[in-house]
Amino acid sequence: MLKDLEKYDTGIFLMAVALTCFGIVMVYSTSSVMAAKKFHDGFYFLKRQGLYALVGFCVMLFAMKTDYQNLRKPAVAILLGCILLLLLVFIPGIGAKAKGAARWIRFPGFNLQPSELAKIALIIYMAYSLDKKQDQGKMKRFFSGFVPYMIILAIMLGILLKQHDLGSALTMFFVAFLMMFIAGAQLRYILGCGILAVPFVWYFIISEPYRWERIKAYLDPWQDPSGTGFQIIQSWIAVGTGGIFGQGLGESKQKLFYLPEAHTDFILAVAGEELGFVGITIIASMFFLLVIRSIRVALYAEDAFGRFLAYGIAVLFGTEAFFNMAVVTGMVPTKGLALPFISYGGSSLIVTLFATGILLNISSRMKGTA
Repeated sequence: MLKDLEKYDTGIFLMAVALTCFGIVMVYSTSSVMAAKKFHDGFYFLKRQGLYALVGFCVMLFAMKTDYQNLRKPAVAILLGCILLLLLVFIPGIGAKAKGAARWIRFPGFNLQPSELAKIALIIYMAYSLDKKQDQGKMKRFFSGFVPYMIILAIMLGILLKQHDLGSALTMFFVAFLMMFIAGAQLRYILGCGILAVPFVWYFIISEPYRWERIKAYLDPWQDPSGTGFQIIQSWIAVGTGGIFGQGLGESKQKLFYLPEAHTDFILAVAGEELGFVGITIIASMFFLLVIRSIRVALYAEDAFGRFLAYGIAVLFGTEAFFNMAVVTGMVPTKGLALPFISYGGSSLIVTLFATGILLNISSRMKGTA
């Protein structure tokens, strides 16, 4: 097995495994007390995350061994299927809601979050389409190289915003625009679209009171420290308490019912409290290296389809990690976005490991490397 790994990018493989294993440890550390009180089983979330990781590693190994070229033909069908799944969450009896957001499809013992599948589906479709348009020289044109993607993106983002899933919508926005830019779309089209989107974003914020409250909490969380500002203040306390070297693994106090979503969106804050600045720096460095290695795979991919796939996955990893860290540290307003490989959640972990497998398969066929 180890000898077989030599043809893949070993750095990406090892970082994915290390981050996933670290995530399992942190999920247990952040959730054991809450799980014992809520489910009478301190290992409740640990067992589920361990199972998700096992399935994810199997999916990753399958994707590693499967030629990524097989994703070309079904690219359109994959995208349409994921759009259908995004719509299914609104059907009573099929969709599941939590805290006012409708983002899940209910299965026995498991809730599927279609937005996670939709991210990789968008990347696969765009890689397929961008590859085709390279040969035809269409990417420089407005109506053939830009507008079609804007229509698809508008449909998907509209559904996600209806689900109150701003985090996934932002991720898809950045992934799509950066992939188009890399493929040769005119910068003036991208910037112009960004400017035109500003009034729509403003309306989107002020149309729902809770969104405007989040903006105010971001600007000054101390105006409402026990309400809208509570989560980010508790996150700051956790990170600040950790100091340089942390309080020790398992020694967080903020996870004891102070910090909401401690095992999901804000798991990094608890990691900062327990492992300190050094721990957060190591985690951030691993994500940075993962993105750099992914870009290297893209640069040396044997064809344009593989190149765009690798770039898309690199942007996906980098965008999700950056926004999660930015939320935890208060750099951007609070929004629901998992930390790849680490946050609790089956849909996110399995899809992330699947994307890693695709990336590794592309790396096994790189050209021009020593």
